[in-house]
Amino acid sequence: MAKHGTNSEDYAGPLKRLLLAVLLLCLVGLFIFWRIDSPRVERFRAQIVDAVIPGFDWAMAPVTGAVGILRDFQSYQRIYHQNQELRRELRQMTAWKEAALQLEQENARLRDLNNVRLDPRLTYITGVVLADSGSPFRQSALINVGSRDGIVDGWATMDGIGLVGRISGVGPNTSRVILLTDATSRIPAIIQPSGQRALVTGDNSAAPPIDFLEDADQVRPGDRIVTSGDGEVFPPGLLIGQVAEDPGGRLRVRLAADYERLEFLRVLRDHGARRVSAPSALILPEIAPGSDSAGVAEQPDG
Repeated sequence: MAKHGTNSEDYAGPLKRLLLAVLLLCLVGLFIFWRIDSPRVERFRAQIVDAVIPGFDWAMAPVTGAVGILRDFQSYQRIYHQNQELRRELRQMTAWKEAALQLEQENARLRDLNNVRLDPRLTYITGVVLADSGSPFRQSALINVGSRDGIVDGWATMDGIGLVGRISGVGPNTSRVILLTDATSRIPAIIQPSGQRALVTGDNSAAPPIDFLEDADQVRPGDRIVTSGDGEVFPPGLLIGQVAEDPGGRLRVRLAADYERLEFLRVLRDHGARRVSAPSALILPEIAPGSDSAGVAEQPDG
């Protein structure tokens, strides 16, 4: 058994070397044959290629598949880069769209300011809202027109649609506007079409309540509310809003002015109305000459 195994190993080594030499010789011969530049050899090579290559389609299938995968990957890369570029352009277009919408809204408000129909005797000046008080106890705004523009305490201010408030405090270049929603605001109003008179009272909420209504049964939600002109504080006929009813059944005002987007305010120059000399004159009634109030006021001196 050991002798048989030794003979096999003795024959295996020379046989491997012989096969390797024959393979190398064949490859060298094939290389030389393929490099021979002769028409006869060229025709012979063409016949060999025509006879052998069609039978090797199965061997070329992996190579063809790999080439296809590589091309698909390159195509996917191109599509990915195009998609990223389109995403960037879409973000830019979205930003431009938001800017365009803001400009459109601002232009619409400016057009409303220019086209709103008021009493022809009233002139106006438009100011830009600079700041808001932001306080839950005081509802006011600051605009960039003041005494140098002829602004007077007590004049009404409007946005493009409805009444916003009144001037209360004038500086050389700025003015303070007390909004209708402020707790100190009291606006005499008329409810149309019933003609009922009432008082719109601010309570620091977005919908001021309606007080001192003559006959609540004649008022319906959706009725129009305008200034009455009583007390000569505001010109008559300025739109305030519409009647609304809260869950508790109390009548309130759905304001026509857009308080969330106060950017421009129109100050109405009411030259026919009396000028307010003190903020209290907007709330307290005037004291008639010769009344007992003067005597009461002089009692401490006595």
